[in-house]
Amino acid sequence: MQRITTLSLALGFAIATAGTAAAQVKFGVGGPITGPSAATGAQMKNGVDQAAEDINKAGGILGQKITVAYGDDVSDPKQGVSVANKFAADGIKFVIGHYNSGVTMPSSEVYQENGILAITPASTNPKVTERGMWNIFRVCGRDDQQGAVAGAYILKHFKGKKIALVHDKTTYGKGLADEVRKAIAKGGVKDVLYEGINTGDKDFSALVSKIKQSGADLVYWGGLYTEGGFIVRQMRDQGVKAILMGGDGITSDEFASVGGPGVEGTLMTYGPDPRNKPEAKKVVEEFRAKKFEPEAYTLYSYAGVQIIKQAAEAAKSLDPKKVAEKMHSGMKFKTVLGDISYDKKGDITKLDYVMYIWKKDASGKINYVECPGSDCSKVK
Repeated sequence: MQRITTLSLALGFAIATAGTAAAQVKFGVGGPITGPSAATGAQMKNGVDQAAEDINKAGGILGQKITVAYGDDVSDPKQGVSVANKFAADGIKFVIGHYNSGVTMPSSEVYQENGILAITPASTNPKVTERGMWNIFRVCGRDDQQGAVAGAYILKHFKGKKIALVHDKTTYGKGLADEVRKAIAKGGVKDVLYEGINTGDKDFSALVSKIKQSGADLVYWGGLYTEGGFIVRQMRDQGVKAILMGGDGITSDEFASVGGPGVEGTLMTYGPDPRNKPEAKKVVEEFRAKKFEPEAYTLYSYAGVQIIKQAAEAAKSLDPKKVAEKMHSGMKFKTVLGDISYDKKGDITKLDYVMYIWKKDASGKINYVECPGSDCSKVK
C-alpha cells in the first residue's frame, strides 16, 4: 500500500505528461521547472525528454514505451516532497531528480517508501547516498570530491593569498563551502571570512563590504548561479577585484547573464564537459538541431534514463528494486557521459571533477572553458 499524504497532494504542483502507449513505463522529472534555478530545470526536462524519444524510437524498455511526467519543486524541500507524493500517487516508478541536495534528500525518502527508484543528475552533497537507502543514485560526483579538487587548486595557485568563503546556507551550498574550508585548512590556510547569505536575496552590498574589508584575494562561493552572479556583479561595482570561485552550481549560461562582464576570470569545478565526449556526439547534434544547447545537467539527465534502461534489460524486469540491484552490482553502463558503474551506496565509481575558467570567446560571449590539466593559467 502506498503511503501518500493528502496535504501534499493539495499543495501547488504542476505536472504534465508526454507520450502514450498501451504498455508504458512511467518516468518522472523532479526539479526546478520554475523559480531562480529554472534554467537547470529546463536542462533536466530536455535531457529526459530526448532520452525517452530516442529510446522509444528503438522500441522502448522491454517493449514498453516511456512516458514522462514533470514535477516542479521550485528548489524548495517542501514542494519537492509534494512532487514526490504526487509521483507516487500517479504510479511513477523511476525519477530523474532532484537538482538541489536539500530537495533530493527528503524527496528520496518518499520514493523509498513507495518503491520508486531515483537518479539525481546534480545533487552532490555526500549525505544523499550515505543514508543506507536502496533507491537513490546519482550520475554526478560528490562535494567531498569537488571540495578536495577546489581546495588543492587554491593551495597550489593562491599560496599566501587571503581566502574568503561565502555560502547560501543550503545543504548543497554550505556543505560544499565547508568541504573547501576543510581542504584548505589541511594545507595550513585559515580563511579570512566565512559568511552565509539567504537564497533569493539580490542586494549583497553588506556582504561585499565585508569582503572588501577582509582584503580577500579569492572568494569561494558555495551556492548557485543566480546569487553567485549577483555577488560577483556587485563586487565589481564596488571595486572589489577578488577572483570568484564556485562549484558545479554555477554551471549555467545564466551565471554570466546575471553577473555581467565581471564574471570573466571566475574559476569553477565541474565534471569534464560531456558535450565533448564522442559518446555524446550524436545526441548533442540532436539537441542543437532543436535549438537547445545541452549544457550542464542536460546530458547527465539523459544518461540517467540510459542507465535505468540498461539495468532493467539486464534484470529482465521493470521492478525498481530489481533494477536497483543491477545498478548496485558493479555493472558497467554505456552512456553519453561514458562508461558508468556504481558502488553499493549509489555513487559513481570515478572522480568527476576538473577545473574551469569563465572566459570571453571570439564572439564576445563569456563561457566556461575546461582548463587543460586543471591548470587555468594555461587558458588564453
